[in-house]
Amino acid sequence: MRSASTQQPSSERPVRHTPPTKVARTTPLTALSRVPWAEMQDSTGSAAAVPLLLNVIAWGDSGTALAALEDLRKRICQYGFVTEQATAATVPFLWELAQMPHVTCRVRIIELLKAIADARQWESTAAAYPKLLNHRENPVVWERAARQAVRARRDELNRLLDEPDTEIARATTELARALAD
Repeated sequence: MRSASTQQPSSERPVRHTPPTKVARTTPLTALSRVPWAEMQDSTGSAAAVPLLLNVIAWGDSGTALAALEDLRKRICQYGFVTEQATAATVPFLWELAQMPHVTCRVRIIELLKAIADARQWESTAAAYPKLLNHRENPVVWERAARQAVRARRDELNRLLDEPDTEIARATTELARALAD
C-alpha cells in the first residue's frame, strides 16, 4: 500500500528556462558544461555562476536577461577592466548568444564584446608598474586572453552586420572597428 505524500503543495511555480518552441533545442550553450567554471575566478570569487547567467541571458524574458547580463558584466569586465580569468572562457558564449535571434539583449552583448576587445587597463598599468607582471595572478594575461578570444570569432561579424535591426548593425560596426586595429 502506498502512503500519501506529506509535503504541502507549493504555491510557487519552479522557474524553468526552456527554449521557445521555434528555437532549435541544440544550442551552442550545451558546451557550457565542458568549461571548469568552478575552478576559475570572476570578480566575485568562483565563476561557478557564469553558466547560469548565460542560460538566463539565452532564455529569459527581456528584463531578466538584461539583469543577468549586467551581473555577468560586473563579474567579467567591470569598469572596462577584464576582471579575472573567467572572461576569456565566457567570450565564445557571448558570441554565440549574439547570434541567437530570440536573445533579447543582443545589442548589449555586442557592446560587452567591444568593451572586452578594447580593454587595455591592466597592460597600461603594467607599463607604469612592471612589478604587476610578477604577481602569481597576472591580470595582463587575462586581459590579453580575453581580447584574443573576442578576435578569434571576428569572422562572425558579417552575420551580425547583415541583421535588419539597426541597433545590432550599429553595435556590430563599432565592434568591427575595435577589432580592425
